Amino acid sequence: MTADREERLAEFLAFVRRRLRGEYEVDEFGFDADLTDHLLMPPLRPLYEKWFRVDTTGVHHVPATGGALIVANHSGTLPLDGVMTAYAVRAEHPAGRHLRMLGADLVFKTPVLGALARKSGQTLACTPDADRLLRAGELVGVWPEGFKGIGKPFKDRYKLQRFGRGGFVSAALNAGVPIIPCAIVGAEEIYPKIGDVKALARLFGLPYFPVTPFFPLLGPLGAVPLPSKWYIEFGEPIPTDGFGEHAADDPMLVFNLTDQVRETIQQTLYRLLTQRRNVFSG
Repeated sequence: MTADREERLAEFLAFVRRRLRGEYEVDEFGFDADLTDHLLMPPLRPLYEKWFRVDTTGVHHVPATGGALIVANHSGTLPLDGVMTAYAVRAEHPAGRHLRMLGADLVFKTPVLGALARKSGQTLACTPDADRLLRAGELVGVWPEGFKGIGKPFKDRYKLQRFGRGGFVSAALNAGVPIIPCAIVGAEEIYPKIGDVKALARLFGLPYFPVTPFFPLLGPLGAVPLPSKWYIEFGEPIPTDGFGEHAADDPMLVFNLTDQVRETIQQTLYRLLTQRRNVFSG
């Protein structure tokens, strides 16, 4: 057995001992950092490094300590972009920070998935939860396009949808933390959505039931994501701590900042796309 394998085995056995003895902490949101690092994160490594071959840049823009809000574009039919962004922050950032993602209520209503989401640090995409996390000095991630972003047709790829009413900007202003625009290229091609079976979506209580070139035609095999080449770029932080105590109550300021974040991400997407030669080889 190699030294690397011995080390991994020793870490796993130590993890099991901690679980059996109850020597781990869970915060008020249900986040279990020990479980996330040793059970949920490791399976993502081959997906990040070998399947999508993610190139992550600008991670130095993410602060090493204190609250900050990462805002990213959403795409891909299934929200793998959020998972890959969380892994990028944990694996690539020198401080190895956890990204506390804000998710739709459908995530937390889904059996098993909801429990895993809570354990991995996710919480409901609402201003009160975002505010509490940011004030506690956590790194928070939000994908304000929501289902409009991940469920859009393939023909509309890399065209940002509406960013809602700017609730994420209000949360950042209230907490006085920087907003970090994040652009993700590659996720649009993992499940090219060419159709939507609305009757099945209503039957299963889903926002859409996607049809791709391989799903549902090939059954479970069609659910394997295509190995597109990914790029994740974190942009320069947009400070919010200089606008005053009641800045979040100014609708025009909230609108302008929301538009600034959205435009920054859109322009970064365009730039990354012009540099990409091939969807699969980069």
